[in-house]
Amino acid sequence: MTDIFDPDLEQPTTLASRFRGFLPVVIDVETGGFDAGENALLEIAAVLLDMDDQGELRILDTVSAEVIPHPDTRIDQASLDFTGIDPADPNRRALAEKEALSHIFRIIRHHVREQDCTRAVVVAHNAHFDLGFLNAAVSRSDIKRNPFHPFSCFDTATLAGLAYGQTVLSRACEAAGIPFSNRSAHSAAYDAERTAELFCAIVNRWKQLGGWR
Repeated sequence: MTDIFDPDLEQPTTLASRFRGFLPVVIDVETGGFDAGENALLEIAAVLLDMDDQGELRILDTVSAEVIPHPDTRIDQASLDFTGIDPADPNRRALAEKEALSHIFRIIRHHVREQDCTRAVVVAHNAHFDLGFLNAAVSRSDIKRNPFHPFSCFDTATLAGLAYGQTVLSRACEAAGIPFSNRSAHSAAYDAERTAELFCAIVNRWKQLGGWR
C-alpha cells in the first residue's frame, strides 16, 4: 500500500489533477428563508480558484449578483432581519433569477474549460444548504446548462471541524488566522470570499503536512 505521505510522490500542479477533473468553486447564497423549494434566492456569489506553480490553492476572482425574488417564492421577515437585505431597496442592482444565474454560470463554464476540468463542484459552508438553493433556482428558472455537479460538494464546515476544531465560519476563520468581520457578514460576496480563504487554507495546510492524494 502506498503511503499517502510519501515525499517522493509527484504532487498535483493543476486543479484538474488535484481534484480528479472537478473544478471547486466557492458559493454563498443569501436567501429569504431556509426552505430551498419555497424561499427566495436573494444574492449569490461565486469565488473562482487557481493553483500557483508550487501547487498552492489561491483565490482568482469573485463574481456575484443580487437577485430579484422569483414570483413563485416567498420571503420570511426573520431572514431579512438576520441578513439585513431589503429586496425593495431601489439601490439594489438586482437581476432576474435566471439572468443572474446564467451570467455567473457562463463565467464558471469558461473557467472549467480554462482549467481543463470536466465539471464544477460546489464548495460552501454547510454546503448542502447552498447547493439545495442553487439546484432549486436552476430548476425553477429552467436553466439547461448548469456547470455544477448535482449533489457532490465540499463542505468547509466539516473540513474546518477536522482541521481546526471549529464549525462556525467566523470561528473557523479565526482559528485559521483569517480576519472576519461580523459587520460585513451575511453578504454573499463577503461570506464566499472568507469561505474560499478557509478552503484554501485547509487544502494548502494538508499539502504542507505531506498529504495530497
